[in-house]
Amino acid sequence: MENQGRGPGPRSEDAAGTPPGTAEDPPAGRVPQPQPQPQPLPYEGVWRFTASAVDASVPQARHAVRDLLHRQGVPASDDLVQGLLLIVSELVTNAVRHAALLSPVLAVEVAVGAEWVRVSVEDSHPYRPTALETDHGRTGGRGLLLVREIAREAGGVCDVEHTASGGKVIWAALPLKPAGNS
Repeated sequence: MENQGRGPGPRSEDAAGTPPGTAEDPPAGRVPQPQPQPQPLPYEGVWRFTASAVDASVPQARHAVRDLLHRQGVPASDDLVQGLLLIVSELVTNAVRHAALLSPVLAVEVAVGAEWVRVSVEDSHPYRPTALETDHGRTGGRGLLLVREIAREAGGVCDVEHTASGGKVIWAALPLKPAGNS
């Protein structure tokens, strides 16, 4: 897997945790002073890996994510890490099985914020999958349903979005609960 580097984490809040547009206005006549921005935690960031859409990429992606979380010192419980690794396995497997013809390369992204971890898999295939209902007579086709259930049980969310290039990205974001605080 090729590591595409590290960048700032996607955040819908400012560094202090305040949603955009909710900061208090300064009293009349006072010029607002710039506030020092807190430094990101050592484990915060965004990492992106690319891989071929082949079966061997499933365990490679899982191991790369596991090693990244460990190397960065992300304070995640074992249950959270196992859930994230299962999500990565399911999403990469789906990309390999269903998108490889139109997308010979896929991307795995891990974004870690102060209070969340987001994993996503992007491919170039335009088909947007939906979570299938449980059908006990089928032996497959429930990967996205499993991903949604893992995310829900952890208090997180998942979704499928189109990319600007016509492909899709499927992601799951889980709250980061340090080990021992689960």
